[in-house]
Amino acid sequence: MIALILKLTLSHLMGDFLFQPLSWVKDKEEKKYKSIYLYLHILIHTLLLFILLQFNIKYWVGILFIVLSHFCIDILKISLKNRFNQRILFFGDQALHLIMIGFVTYYYYPYDLPFSYLFTPKFILFITSILIVTIVTSVIMKTIISKWDIEDDRDSLEMAGSYIGMLERILIFVFIISDHWEGIGFLLAAKSVFRYGDLSKTKDRKLTEYILIGTLISFGLAMLTGIGYNYFLELIPANL
Repeated sequence: MIALILKLTLSHLMGDFLFQPLSWVKDKEEKKYKSIYLYLHILIHTLLLFILLQFNIKYWVGILFIVLSHFCIDILKISLKNRFNQRILFFGDQALHLIMIGFVTYYYYPYDLPFSYLFTPKFILFITSILIVTIVTSVIMKTIISKWDIEDDRDSLEMAGSYIGMLERILIFVFIISDHWEGIGFLLAAKSVFRYGDLSKTKDRKLTEYILIGTLISFGLAMLTGIGYNYFLELIPANL
């Protein structure tokens, strides 16, 4: 089963990313189903599937299913181009392709889908912790530091600070639950290096203190969440 999943996934990655130039993508978006590159793209996927599956006739149903579903998903993505954000379409498109691979794998090697795991205390604890270190902590930080009104006119990407904070807290959480505390030191050092330019070029002491307070709150809450996760995880029986 694992070998089939790997072969189907490799075929998809090679067909969608390695052997599909940007010019093909643009042509498909402009001409939609009339684009010759759409059909060439599907042909390449078909050839890759046959090659990686070693022309085994056993898999002809799976190959046909993936090829037809890939064509339909691509047509759907092209049709919705002007209705949805490109990022949503891209990730939705890739998710659907991977789901189709899962269906084909299940057809040849039936396996139990562990949906019951989604309701176990361990999984609920993990999801709760992730929400705390991302959304909840962001709200807490905004509430705490909103008392200081710091004007910063420098150009910045929209919501970049929030996303950076969420990513760094997720990394800290992962470092703690995987017992790699040294990673937190590395992350703090890396952030200090990137922030050094901002702080060294400004004479505004308030901005320096503002950044330092935000960093300490962010790191502190992420560490507390990680420690709390490990603590409650030990309280959950092994068979749950």
